[in-house]
Amino acid sequence: MSDVELRHLAAMAAIVEEGSFGRAAARLGYTQSTVSQQVAALERAVGGPVFDRPGGPRQVRLTPLGSVVLEQGRELLAKAEALADAVDRFKAGDGRIDIGTFQSVSNVILPSVVRRLRDEHPGCDIRLSEEEPEQPRIGDLDLLFYDGRIDGDVEQLKLLDDPYLLVAGAGTFPDGPVPMERLDGEPMVAWPLTCDQPLMEQAISRSGARPRVVFRTAVNDTLLSMVRAGLGSAVLPWLAIRGADIASDDRLRVHELQPSLPPREIYLHRRAGRTHSPLAARALEIAVEVAAELAPPSVGT
Repeated sequence: MSDVELRHLAAMAAIVEEGSFGRAAARLGYTQSTVSQQVAALERAVGGPVFDRPGGPRQVRLTPLGSVVLEQGRELLAKAEALADAVDRFKAGDGRIDIGTFQSVSNVILPSVVRRLRDEHPGCDIRLSEEEPEQPRIGDLDLLFYDGRIDGDVEQLKLLDDPYLLVAGAGTFPDGPVPMERLDGEPMVAWPLTCDQPLMEQAISRSGARPRVVFRTAVNDTLLSMVRAGLGSAVLPWLAIRGADIASDDRLRVHELQPSLPPREIYLHRRAGRTHSPLAARALEIAVEVAAELAPPSVGT
């Protein structure tokens, strides 16, 4: 059976459907002798004749062996056609993509990436996972967003700098930029000490300010709720603030810090030395475009 080729089965099916070798050859774009050669090769492979050839104008007929071969052959041809279709769709950008993300990217960047991918490739299968471990690994993910570089055999692309801003209750500080020393002794709500948070807090300490952290949570909405409640202020990256859409909230104010803190760096990672799917390549292109389209911070007073 290893000598049976799809073209042999396709020729056989065409002969049955057309009723003659000549008409099958015309449909397939072959010469009649080529079709005869393919049938002969098929018969050698299966060990017997698949057609009775009465000659003259009469139609050729399947032998009992030919009926068995045709039944199974049509299944193989259908599977081959399905395979060809799947390959074409994969090359066109369909298929599955697994993306690792975190809160700020999930709220601000990924919605545009997902929408554009689904508009371009309605049949694609997008899987997202949101985690913020201290030592992330790309594993089986196609793409991984993270606020910093990660270890391992990965390619990394910097998407943007994400500056830190101060979110405070209305009236907590005068309008405009807030000097860093004003945070000394102030109650603050903050993220847990993972990812870029320790570096940011160390930068505040180096400036001479020692705020009092009274609450920690990894949930941005909860932090902002506590700021609204008056528990303390928060130093958050711009993406987290933009994702919360607090511009119209008259209970909150966003201030620049002077001097400014080193920005958080947002990277997009993928496995190095791998052949990446067209869908993953397109998702990366869209993510770069979306990041470039993000406006610089517009800080209210």
